[in-house]
Amino acid sequence: MGVTLLLLLLLFAASVPIALALGIAPIAALMDRGMPLIVVPQTVFEALDSFALMALPFFILAGTLMDRAGIADRLVAFAHALVNWFRGGLGAAAVLSTMFFSTVSGSSSATAAAIGSTLIPKMATARYPKPFGAAIVASSAELGVILPPSVPMIIYGVVTGVSIADLFLAGIIPGLMIGISLILTITVLTWLNDYGEAVPFSFSPWRREVWRTFRRAMLSLCMPVIILGGIYLGIFTATEAAVVAVVFAFVVGKFVYRTIAWRNLPEILSSAALSSAVILAIVGFAAVLAYALALFQAPQQVAALMLSISEDPVVFLLLANLMLLVVGMFMETFAAIIILGPVLAPVALTLGINPVHFGIIMITNLAVGMVTPPVGVNLFVTCSVAGIRVEEIVKPLLIFLAVLLINLAAITYLPLLL
Repeated sequence: MGVTLLLLLLLFAASVPIALALGIAPIAALMDRGMPLIVVPQTVFEALDSFALMALPFFILAGTLMDRAGIADRLVAFAHALVNWFRGGLGAAAVLSTMFFSTVSGSSSATAAAIGSTLIPKMATARYPKPFGAAIVASSAELGVILPPSVPMIIYGVVTGVSIADLFLAGIIPGLMIGISLILTITVLTWLNDYGEAVPFSFSPWRREVWRTFRRAMLSLCMPVIILGGIYLGIFTATEAAVVAVVFAFVVGKFVYRTIAWRNLPEILSSAALSSAVILAIVGFAAVLAYALALFQAPQQVAALMLSISEDPVVFLLLANLMLLVVGMFMETFAAIIILGPVLAPVALTLGINPVHFGIIMITNLAVGMVTPPVGVNLFVTCSVAGIRVEEIVKPLLIFLAVLLINLAAITYLPLLL
């Protein structure tokens, strides 16, 4: 099994596509156990043969439709109108915008791209250093996988058997907590460093602008309410909610905002299909690696090792956090969930840790990995939008990483927050 893991690392280092690396690395281990190679496609198809997993491509399509409908611009305008009256308000608007857009996209990188392309240039014009503005968007975009609907939550629910609806609900308070703490941090930093521009506050013009932008963004803000409300009222399942989200997004974009033309649909569908295919390929081939690990009883060995160190839930959660933070720096989020979820979740359950709580801990850890080198996808997206090198964003990003880690500690050891 050690050869398989070493080969996996070498394939990652050689920039082999993640899905292929996950599929190639376990072949030697399967052959060592005398397994026929037909097991590989069988395992892939079995992993993808899931009703709950059907929510993934539908939520991605809904997010693509809302993005092409110009939702991001409307949400940014509303967020900016709410908080532009104090110094640091534009940075705070970036966080609010990512929170709003996260409830539509379900993806961290999509959130970073949509909000970053709009607000990073605006922040640069308003005397925010580009690395600072990019760090704001990169760190807050992790909310795309914490606030529902979240694609990683769907995958975690599928591989561990935890209710996706419960995971969606549990992600709301941690997401709000992270967003508020980032806004407070931005406010303090902009005052200390004299970033941004102070805007004179007048209640009547502020109220009019908030109402005007709210009316334009109202239907966009309704989508998460419809999705979550329908799930928790028992009207439809998470998978059915994804289909409802697609219909809602199409109707709003085509017939209300009129920003989606019939000729745009092939491009929208192909874009969503490509994004879904990439994720589902990772899901399928990661299942092959997970199967190989199970053949060698790796989950049982990891569980025995961790329990031999300590059976104290506090110590286990500390070790799990450290492991996941390191893994998140080097491994793609979906692959990490599929491989480590079935390994760590049973240990957590054995120690009396709520499986939904542990799922949020795991996803928050891996979300931090999205803003840490060398694989942090949010860093590359925001640096590309800002036109800066990754090295330039590291210094301003450190303070936001510290805030994210403090939130992670609170989420880990204060389960009442969920």
